[in-house]
Amino acid sequence: MCGIAGFFGAGDEATLRRMTARIAHRGPDDESFLIEADRGVHLGFRRLAILDIAGGKQPMTTTDGALTIVFNGQIYNHRGLRAELEKLGARFASDHSDTEVLLHGWRQWGDDLPNRLNGMWAFAIYDRRTRKAFFSRDRFGKKPFFYFAGKDSFIFASELTALREHPAVPSALSQRALQKYFAYGYVPAPLTFIEGVAKLPAGHSLTLDLDDLAHRVARYWQYQPAPQHDARNEGELIEEFRARLDAAVARRLVADVPVGCFLSGGIDSSTVTALAMRHAGKDRIKAFSIGFEEASFDETRFARLVAEHVGADHQIEILSIQRALDILPDLAARWDEPIADSSMLPTYLLCQHARRQVTVALGGDGADELLAGYDPFRALRYARWYEKLVPKPVHHALSLVAARLPVSHRYMSFDFRLKRTLRGMDHPTHLRLPVWMAPLAPSELNELFSAPLDLDDVYSEAIDAWDNCASSDPIERTIAFYIRLYLQDDILVKVDRASMLHSLEVRAPFLDIELVDFLRHMPSRMKLRGGTAKWILRECAKSLLPREVLTRSKQGFAVPIGQ
Repeated sequence: MCGIAGFFGAGDEATLRRMTARIAHRGPDDESFLIEADRGVHLGFRRLAILDIAGGKQPMTTTDGALTIVFNGQIYNHRGLRAELEKLGARFASDHSDTEVLLHGWRQWGDDLPNRLNGMWAFAIYDRRTRKAFFSRDRFGKKPFFYFAGKDSFIFASELTALREHPAVPSALSQRALQKYFAYGYVPAPLTFIEGVAKLPAGHSLTLDLDDLAHRVARYWQYQPAPQHDARNEGELIEEFRARLDAAVARRLVADVPVGCFLSGGIDSSTVTALAMRHAGKDRIKAFSIGFEEASFDETRFARLVAEHVGADHQIEILSIQRALDILPDLAARWDEPIADSSMLPTYLLCQHARRQVTVALGGDGADELLAGYDPFRALRYARWYEKLVPKPVHHALSLVAARLPVSHRYMSFDFRLKRTLRGMDHPTHLRLPVWMAPLAPSELNELFSAPLDLDDVYSEAIDAWDNCASSDPIERTIAFYIRLYLQDDILVKVDRASMLHSLEVRAPFLDIELVDFLRHMPSRMKLRGGTAKWILRECAKSLLPREVLTRSKQGFAVPIGQ
């Protein structure tokens, strides 16, 4: 886990060093450069040493000098790929570096390399033979990649603040990105707050011709549901799900540094912790939780219950409102690109808490998106009946009554749920999800920007995710929406920034591609059944977790922001 930065074309060493200095928190263990000024090549790297500490230094170059890489992430199937490449004639200099596997993999498979990887990554490969550079970002966007394609230089970095150290990068604010920020609460890829600067979207690669700096972006993967008939009974499917999740957890425990688990007390992180304990045991795995003084937000009772049940060394830290206020100025100054997600506060503190004892932590990210865990999944069913049975005048009257309800600051209070649900029902089906999730209602957006906004344009990414889903099933369409937008541009950004500010690597077993491919082929009734979200996960976890945790209501990692 590291930070990368560099450019091809105009620029100098001092600029490169300023860029890497900006991302020192991503890699406090080492700083290295590859500079070929006569060829216009400048690559910089900050390292957080996780795997093959002695042999994994970067920028890494093949022994024949043809290929060089800077790489941020972890490849979990690198041992299998190494064995395959060795049979094809590759000769490795390192003992077990996943970075070197990428170099030989690029030489063997070229642009198809990302399709063979199981992991998280953002990397740049410089090919001296072909005068090309190849960049790739993982399927879900766990690792960030920003770039600017200028007339005289192509510049890239793990963070916007590093990118802006290059004098060629513009500074004008993108008005389109600003509108979308207030509509979503984050800036959807490929947009950024800076006009002309882009994020490489998840599941995409970029090829750069070093002779004329022309570049081409291509998608190599996107989430698409593809339910298949399976002759096996439900018990057999649950067992395969458990086996795949167990293997995903085991892969993410491999490290040459201490490993721990985030434990919220919800079913996602609790299942990951239980499986990790089976593989690594109490002596190796520590579990970390954040609690709140506000009772309706605090989950530590359930976290303690799980920790006792699985025998984990469990450590809790409390986030008070005063401590949140104390943390906020420093966090805001270092957050890079803003997101309007208040859970960045406890996530930041949780990562700080864990980093005191471990360098790697496993979390439950991705389960809610893949397994229909959020409230809007259930709301979709009621929305269809509501639309048929409730006339528009009655709907408007209900909205007026709801607006007069007293505001409660309790977690997911009745007035909050009701107002959000009715707000979404003002709009057609393809707009309901983003409007339900939006920090501002459409009327508030119009007021903020002093002009009526075209909602189809503002929410174009959400509409595209809904309309271009391979399934007509509204549950699967909602999963596609959450994966393409909320997971990529909010959840994973939050976790990446909060963890990297403390030089902590966070791994997400639920985003293992072998598990995801299994879930893509599974019918939605195995994910959401009646009013039960994440049905197959709950069935899987019956043998792992206390019943009280399995039957509790869904609770997000929220803070009492109202107070």
